[in-house]
Amino acid sequence: MDDLNNQKPADDNTNKSDAEHLDENGKPELKPKISPVKAGLLGLAGGFFFYQIFGGLLTVLIFGLDLEKADANALRLITMAGQVLFILLPALIFSKIIYEDVTRVLRFRSAPWIEIALFTVGIIALTPILQNYLYLQNYFFEQLAKQNGFIQMIKESLDSLDKLVESSYGTLLKVNSAMDGAIVIAVVAITPAVCEEVMFRGYIQKSFELKYKSFLGALITAVFFGIYHFNPYAFIPLVALGFFLGYSAYKSNSILVPVVLHFINNLSAVVLFLIFGKSELEQSKVITAAELTPTLISLSYQVVLFILVLLGIQYYYRKKKQTLHTVSR
Repeated sequence: MDDLNNQKPADDNTNKSDAEHLDENGKPELKPKISPVKAGLLGLAGGFFFYQIFGGLLTVLIFGLDLEKADANALRLITMAGQVLFILLPALIFSKIIYEDVTRVLRFRSAPWIEIALFTVGIIALTPILQNYLYLQNYFFEQLAKQNGFIQMIKESLDSLDKLVESSYGTLLKVNSAMDGAIVIAVVAITPAVCEEVMFRGYIQKSFELKYKSFLGALITAVFFGIYHFNPYAFIPLVALGFFLGYSAYKSNSILVPVVLHFINNLSAVVLFLIFGKSELEQSKVITAAELTPTLISLSYQVVLFILVLLGIQYYYRKKKQTLHTVSR
């Protein structure tokens, strides 16, 4: 994915005109009022402190530690309000104060349907890879835990944290009516897709892209995206998912694309939960030894398919760039 990299000039002392520097789209470069790295870290700190820490403490104070006994609709309301107030709103405020040009920082622009479709095929191809990776990771982690007491102790701690995450999501996803289903989709699929993407793939990733190559900016953002979710077993899959979302944001230059992909990912999780129940939330699920070889074979085929999809995306953008270059001449 070499053209993912937004190469920065190797020498800042090369000949430059007195005119404003232009970005890859021919527009004046964004000039933050503070270091773009500090701007990105400010967004991360805001997200972690306001939503995960302050919002988490507020939830515990209201509902207690046993979230399974909490009123589902009240918990959903608090969750939705927290995402809007502590993630989306800070992203908008930081973008306005630090960059002024909110539209460009947050990539507020439409995207051609073909680009949305291409990346949708990508997220569909990526999802089973991440699931099978999770099965393999847990299998080998389980084997190591059986042989090492210290690793077993770590595993028990992670299992406890996983059960807490599972409990909170289980309460959010309880559905007793069509109205409950609509609320769940709004809280679990729509709101996070908009709020988290505007913050992560909009404000934070764009900030890092101003300092580093776009590949690295997307990767750094993806790592923090994985940490942000406090899901120990799914950390690497979350980083991979976050990186693909970041890739889609950079290539399309539209926040709409990762928002749609994030929505599809979360909606599929809701649907699977409604069909199969709590087992779909168990990130610590372990396959048997008999399932190991079939899982590896399946993963190999899925990786090949995903690579083909990536090559198709690259081909599309290469042809698009050539077409624009021809038209401009």
